[in-house]
Amino acid sequence: MEASKVYFTDFSATPSCNLLQKLEKLVKKAGIQTIDFKDKYTAIKIHLGEPGNISYLRPNYAKVIVDLIKKQGGKVFLTDCNTLYVGRRKNALDHLDTAYENGFNPFATGCHVIIADGLKGTDEVLVPVDCEYVKEAKIGHAIMDADIFLTLTHFKGHESTGFGGTLKNVGMGCGSRAGKMEMHSAGKPLVDKALCRSCGMCRKNCAHDAISFDENRKAEIDHNKCVGCGRCIGACNFDAVNPMGDETNDILNCKIAEYAYAVLKDRPQFHISLVVDVSPYCDCHPENDIPIVPDVGMFASFDPVALDVACADAVNRQPVLSGSLLSKKPQDHHDHFTDTHPETNWQSCIDHAVKIGLGRREYELITIK
Repeated sequence: MEASKVYFTDFSATPSCNLLQKLEKLVKKAGIQTIDFKDKYTAIKIHLGEPGNISYLRPNYAKVIVDLIKKQGGKVFLTDCNTLYVGRRKNALDHLDTAYENGFNPFATGCHVIIADGLKGTDEVLVPVDCEYVKEAKIGHAIMDADIFLTLTHFKGHESTGFGGTLKNVGMGCGSRAGKMEMHSAGKPLVDKALCRSCGMCRKNCAHDAISFDENRKAEIDHNKCVGCGRCIGACNFDAVNPMGDETNDILNCKIAEYAYAVLKDRPQFHISLVVDVSPYCDCHPENDIPIVPDVGMFASFDPVALDVACADAVNRQPVLSGSLLSKKPQDHHDHFTDTHPETNWQSCIDHAVKIGLGRREYELITIK
């Protein structure tokens, strides 16, 4: 079987060709203009950054891609879904404030931001996939409404999945609140009674009569009745309701691959990944640590699996940066991501993605000067 093509350019620049111009050249060589964008709604999935963390991708990169699509007549928007955890991206209003604060506004990027799963993370489409772990993926509505799907990914480490690349940007990033809960756990939330204020909003928003109050007026959830929709998480203003987070990292990776399959199957797609500021943790953290390796470059491909493998291989060829979290860990695995987070196995996501037909491991790396 023929290897997938992955295109690469480094971060060197000259007065006649800056990094934004190199990105445009890269994606053109990789074939982005072969997609018919004319009058098509085009979603660009990107992580908009958690305030306090400054390693997320600069909005300047997004504008390059937005301008290209608009020149071809496309109707383009940047998108992400709400988070499960406590932070500034848990609902669409705070999420949009965060996007603007981090520079993702129409004046900087040339397009609007749409939070794909709505105000409280409950605006979703149920996508049948009938895979090994996921039978019906719960995906943000606006993402599934788009005709064309692109990704712009900050490639970095991750404490649960090994690294956060294109597959994670798509799979976890496009899941609604209930979808994210399904990936992280068996899909049943729990109440932290120390944080519960007895306001009753969780019970009011439960359609299955699964929430009651104990003798101290603290909420509790009957898992026999709970369907794992996650609406109680969005309804709680005090962050007292949270997912169990009881899934193993390998199964989490497999579910991410299956959610990515739900988003990507049978639609035009293109993927870009920037290996820059390779922090050990996800951009969902309200802080970023010293990068574990030097900056590498920009990659693009139609194959999300080959793209992730190429980026991981490129990182693993780099020296470890002094003072980084990785430099303080034993180098036992000859893999920078596994050495940074020994309890993770990023290969499990790649293996499962190949198994379900998302793409190929084998790639031909084509360097663009």
